[in-house]
Amino acid sequence: MKKLLMVLLLVSVGLSSWAAKPNVLFIAVDDMNNDLGCYGHPLVKSPNIDRLAKMGTRFDRAYCQFPLCSPSRTSVMTGLRPDATKVFDLRKHFREVMPEVVTMSQAFRNEGYFVGRVGKIYHYGNPGDIGTNGLDDEASWDKRVNPYGRDKVEEKLIINHTPKRGLGSSLSFLKAEGTDEEQTDGMVATEVIKMMKEKRDKPFFVAAGFYRPHCPYVAPKKYFELYPLEKVGMPKRPWEYLKKVPMAALASTKPWPWFGVTEEQSREALQAYWATISFVDAQVGRLLDALEENRLADNTIVVFWSDHGYHVGEHGLWKKQSLFENSARVPMIIAAPGQKMRGGESGRVVELVDLYPTLADLCGVKAPSNLAGKSLRPLLDAPDAEWDKPAFTQVWRGKFAGHSVRTERYRYTEWEGGKEGAELYDYETDPEEMINLMGDSAQAERLASLKKLVKENWTQEFRPKPNKKAGR
Repeated sequence: MKKLLMVLLLVSVGLSSWAAKPNVLFIAVDDMNNDLGCYGHPLVKSPNIDRLAKMGTRFDRAYCQFPLCSPSRTSVMTGLRPDATKVFDLRKHFREVMPEVVTMSQAFRNEGYFVGRVGKIYHYGNPGDIGTNGLDDEASWDKRVNPYGRDKVEEKLIINHTPKRGLGSSLSFLKAEGTDEEQTDGMVATEVIKMMKEKRDKPFFVAAGFYRPHCPYVAPKKYFELYPLEKVGMPKRPWEYLKKVPMAALASTKPWPWFGVTEEQSREALQAYWATISFVDAQVGRLLDALEENRLADNTIVVFWSDHGYHVGEHGLWKKQSLFENSARVPMIIAAPGQKMRGGESGRVVELVDLYPTLADLCGVKAPSNLAGKSLRPLLDAPDAEWDKPAFTQVWRGKFAGHSVRTERYRYTEWEGGKEGAELYDYETDPEEMINLMGDSAQAERLASLKKLVKENWTQEFRPKPNKKAGR
């Protein structure tokens, strides 16, 4: 009898321990910039992401580590910077260099969590790898689901304004027939809801990986109707300012007109990009509704993030892989049960590598000691809390390597250690990055301090650190 009571006591303790552990809904979107209502965009409709921002903390200065899918996503999931993972392109897997690294989801599984993924968390060729495991990491998950919908089946219907480029790197779109649930991202939402319902009796870490708004920009036609073409305008700039920007800064894409697209085609592409943002927003809304309907909202941390930003004509560029603000900056929102402030807006500089230590901290999960980021927990309770941590972003494409540091007011970028030029921008006076302050004698002291940050952090913090406790 005593043994039975002891067993029942242990089971009871275990269940209460599970109940005390918050769940995590980890929402990733692909190629989404900050064109969202909650970030102040006057046209883009994103009521559900806006709703999430009111539930938690919106980070206004959040930055990726490398504005390209695989390097960025690898850094998020390992908590390490690209110089540690050695992932700088879309082909290399981090396990080739770091076979024993403990990813974020592995750390949660080690603490008794169910860890599952639906859709794109690690890199997948988009649209080529939809429906497959892509460049996923099998060791990171208990369960993996790879839906594919009409957007994949009906690729031949997609209109491509840059036909010399593949669909995954083009200005291409489709005003799709059918319902949200027939599209891959609609199926992702459906499968995530199913997974959360099935695993609700145990703490879960469920990752929802949406494929949009990555090109091709495919969404049901009703979302295109939200943005009449006559209201869609491209940025108008005196492009002469680009003469003071190092050629290396523009080498990863082509200056305007981008691959020969016309003004009208550019407007169609921007309309389609915004349409896919609103489509993804609707799927985020389905997830938030499911948390409420299944009484999971009060014990689930929701994280929303994009792997990097996206150019839609700024500086004459489209897409990503630059070190300008539009490419390096990302939308990032965290809503956690029990946080002291709801609807907080933090202007502190944060990074995607901060997500791993933040979630580990919030959930009491033991994380590796060599993570590059810092827990954002203080900013969830007090968004304007004292914070002195810049963001570091790098890019490497073709023959040019670029390294950039962002503080709350300034960005300094150097190409090939400065041999191919450098940039300095003051966002207080020049939010659109049209005045490169390099050569301004009044900036000499500030420039020296920013150069020092780049030099010191890329030789110390950005190198792999030994982690003897790491396991599979």
